Amino acid sequence: MNIGITCYPTYGGSGVVATELGKALAERGHSIHFISYAMPMRLSNYMGNIFYHEVEISQYPLFDFPMYTLALASKMYEVAKYEKLDILHCHYAIPHAASAFLAKEMLNLPNLKIITTLHGTDITLVGLEPSFLPVMKFTIEKSDGVTAVSRFLKEKTVTNYGVEKDIEVIHNFIDTSVYKRMPASEVRKICPDVNEKILVHTSNFRSVKRVPDVIRIFHEVHKRVPSRLLLIGDGPDRSQCEHLARELGIGENVKFLGKQTEVVNILSGADLFLLPSQSESFGLSALEAMACEVPVVSSSVGGLPELVVHGETGFIAELGDIGRMAKYAIDLLSTPAKHQEFAKASRKRALFFESTKIIAQYEQYYEKVLRGAEVAV
Repeated sequence: MNIGITCYPTYGGSGVVATELGKALAERGHSIHFISYAMPMRLSNYMGNIFYHEVEISQYPLFDFPMYTLALASKMYEVAKYEKLDILHCHYAIPHAASAFLAKEMLNLPNLKIITTLHGTDITLVGLEPSFLPVMKFTIEKSDGVTAVSRFLKEKTVTNYGVEKDIEVIHNFIDTSVYKRMPASEVRKICPDVNEKILVHTSNFRSVKRVPDVIRIFHEVHKRVPSRLLLIGDGPDRSQCEHLARELGIGENVKFLGKQTEVVNILSGADLFLLPSQSESFGLSALEAMACEVPVVSSSVGGLPELVVHGETGFIAELGDIGRMAKYAIDLLSTPAKHQEFAKASRKRALFFESTKIIAQYEQYYEKVLRGAEVAV
């Protein structure tokens, strides 16, 4: 198959999933064309059947804002026409699926299929803005196929937009041959005391991730358990979080690592992963931790209960319940036998989301849509 993939190339779960999906499909012999305004972050190594097409955005004095949607539609039109694409796979409905619809209309090629994957923010935040809602509903219904990364997100989409479109749940995935616990992690060297515990959090440091809650949870844990906190990622809340860590007197024990493209070595030295988010459609960063045998303490929002098995691979608590999350963390970190049991269970749970299984589901779904077997609105 010739497949065009459009995603945000930035540091975040949807871009990671889209890029890894494309790379895995290329390994299976498909031709993959990434169409975006910048090179996807995970698209680093050369492969002969992966191509990148940059969307060039022109600036005109007449227009206050860059016309990305139209520029993207034009580039999709160009790539689909000359590369003879079978599928335009859009990760995020707005603006990607809207651009794909325009491209398909311009091409007048009924055999070109649009598949839209909903990742979360497009449904739970962006799409509910009154100005976007009609476009969001339209692009979902006009897509030839729609997938969601969790049952929660599927149900949220149906409820929010009243769409009758069939939505296939295809979970996020991970290559467990890459994401696995490595011996003698370099990260352990930051701990002068071998008995110190390491807690980790990964995110884009936006308010929805509630990174200040991570620091407050760690503050409570640190009172009872010698420990350090590693924060991976960057974003608008980082300065606030640095200030909070200093204010609580734990600045020396909280390390801000910034954006990291390779996290396996970091996770391999960790004892616990914290994810107290306000919204998580799936929780890819938690899955990465679990694959590296790191139990997770998280909020009970969105798709996280579909991933984290309470009392088995970690614990989930109500949103904002810092005290309970800290209690769960202290319990696990203070009970070696229990922690080891949870670590093994986390790895076992991660295998359920092994990339080979999920990529096969995508291939089967592509074939179904190409046959015209999708459920109509």
